[in-house]
Amino acid sequence: MSENTWEVVIGLEIHAQLTTNTKIFSGSSIAYGAEPNTQACAIDLAMPGMLPVLNQGVIGRSIQLGLALDAEIGKRSVFERKNYFYPDLPKGYQTSQLEYPIVGKGTLVIDVDGEKKAIGVTRAHLEEDAGKSNHGVVPGMSGIDLNRAGTPLLEIVSEPELSSAKEAVAYAKKMHELVQYLGICDGNMQEGSFRVDSNVSIRRPGAPLGTRTELKNINSFRFIERAIEFEINRQIELIESGGKVVQETRLYDAENDTTRSMRSKEEANDYRYFPCPDLLPVVITDEDIEAVRAEMPELPDAKRERFVSQFGLTEYDAEVLTSSRAMAEFFEAVVAKIGDKEAKLAANWMTGGMAGALNKDGLAVEESPITADMLAGLLTRLMDDTISGKIAKQVFEAMWKGEGCADEIIEAKGLKQITDVAAIEALVDEVLASNPSQVEAYKGGQEKMMGYFVGQVMKASGGQANPGQVNKLLKQKLS
Repeated sequence: MSENTWEVVIGLEIHAQLTTNTKIFSGSSIAYGAEPNTQACAIDLAMPGMLPVLNQGVIGRSIQLGLALDAEIGKRSVFERKNYFYPDLPKGYQTSQLEYPIVGKGTLVIDVDGEKKAIGVTRAHLEEDAGKSNHGVVPGMSGIDLNRAGTPLLEIVSEPELSSAKEAVAYAKKMHELVQYLGICDGNMQEGSFRVDSNVSIRRPGAPLGTRTELKNINSFRFIERAIEFEINRQIELIESGGKVVQETRLYDAENDTTRSMRSKEEANDYRYFPCPDLLPVVITDEDIEAVRAEMPELPDAKRERFVSQFGLTEYDAEVLTSSRAMAEFFEAVVAKIGDKEAKLAANWMTGGMAGALNKDGLAVEESPITADMLAGLLTRLMDDTISGKIAKQVFEAMWKGEGCADEIIEAKGLKQITDVAAIEALVDEVLASNPSQVEAYKGGQEKMMGYFVGQVMKASGGQANPGQVNKLLKQKLS
């Protein structure tokens, strides 16, 4: 196999479920987890005489994404019928968009190993979801759940400008981050709210595009990368052994780390698109666009840059703290309490102890038992020398277990730091008097004994002596 003589060409189609409460053309709920077929009304099923009514909430959410991608916004957007037969498609067609999508050409900049690359976005169009086929619930039979039928989706189509599995994952993650920041999609891949289809082909350098295969609905970024890698190698081996790649849809088998054929892949003309006679074109004015722009949140890239410039954070810290909108807002709420000058302290705690505790318990930051106000209260007591860094970790653990705020825990457990110079000096004198041989060793040049003395004083104080004052007094006594 000679992979270096091949160019890889990848394009992604991302289906982002929009965060409305109801479906795109009806008032049915889209809440996840309902009993099968309890959230599909006559409109979703296209029963005779039923007419769809567009959910206005999908328009503003689509415009938000268009603005975030610096994309063209379709001032006149048309719905069309995409005709195909599948058991879970109750209408026999899907209401979608082709010629006049709501979002036109845009750009998403990705970062792979420190190298930035602008990836073109071809379009982002609105469409309704189909239902779901459930196989094997009853042995030997398949069931159809139409709860998802009519759920609003924004299908985001990239240009075929991704050249590796790593780039494809970077693009998918960046889009995932973006739709969550905007609040237009919750990004839950396990529930199907964010689904990625990968179109993969290979070609010799300078040759026309090769025949592509589509990898459908893979529900984790790790599996997306593995599926694409497998498919690249499969196509190379197939062609180099004299075979031909067939245009088809393939499924990824995570257990065996392989892809397998699902069905032949259709072209657009196979779907016989035509304008939906039941829906008028959507007209969007400049005033509509500006009203959405005025409500836009700060975007992730801009927030990262601001965290570096305003708070003096490293790019790594800024990256971690803006990994989600909730994390960034938590951090800024802490800094608002303790001051911009202490932003680095807040960053250290959030990327260290806080992130570790969240990860250990499998929680998102919005589920943290420690609020931003509580963390700010802990850091305030650390800053005013009420407690030491070591004691602060004990207080944090108690806060995490629900034992109260920092002040309550410090008071209840008697953890207030000893800062009285006379009291610390007495402890230092006692330690030095009890360890004459170590004192002589230190004076003889063994400076590492300083750590021993500090440890003994801290032990004698129950860990509550101010470490800075302990060090200062020891140096004075030993010099």
